[in-house]
Amino acid sequence: MPPLIHFENVDIFQRDLLVLKEVSLSVSNGEFVYLIGKTGSGKSSLLKTMYAELPVQGGLAFVAGYSLVELKRSEVPHLRRKLGIVFQDFQLLNDRSVTDNLLFVMKATGWSDKKLMNERAEEVLQSVGLSTKGYKMPHQLSGGEQQRVSIARALINNPEIILADEPTGNLDPETSAGIMVLLRDISLTGRSVLMATHNYNLIKRFPSRVFRIENGLVIDDPIESYEGSPENDHDS
Repeated sequence: MPPLIHFENVDIFQRDLLVLKEVSLSVSNGEFVYLIGKTGSGKSSLLKTMYAELPVQGGLAFVAGYSLVELKRSEVPHLRRKLGIVFQDFQLLNDRSVTDNLLFVMKATGWSDKKLMNERAEEVLQSVGLSTKGYKMPHQLSGGEQQRVSIARALINNPEIILADEPTGNLDPETSAGIMVLLRDISLTGRSVLMATHNYNLIKRFPSRVFRIENGLVIDDPIESYEGSPENDHDS
């Protein structure tokens, strides 16, 4: 089975600025992978390339069966239905309930059967441990619960890949650990999970494959190199 994400010698630009050069990486089904690097190193740019917000230049780039090099604008929504995206700041709609946040996404991605929509909303909320919170407004939830809603939203269309951009960045260590367990469990269902972070403590506590971004390059790092990282290094 081909990898769900496969880049070969891809250059990534933000406007006219070269952010990452000659990116080569592969991520298989069910793999949990960290993207680490300092703030501004290009982690978010790489993720944005994967969901076709930034264009790919040169090389080969395949995500969930789509060639990003040859991707037509009309195909972008189809690609994104195969992806679930989790942001650091949750990006929930504050004027509607948790369930209505999920229904909004379903309507926007082509769902129409109200019974199926409500069943799916209940299903994903249960999968993230929030089966009794659907009626609540986002401001009534803790930060960790809001991030779980964000993950539930990412799971709505049963994606093949979860892209998580600093999903624990606004959370305390204990809450972050709960989110990590949830994301690792999601990878065990066969989905690929690619998580951007600069928190070395998470990598030490939940070891997995690491891609390090440094000086415009993406390097496949051995996990052993993080076992001796300083305990409180949150910004390296």
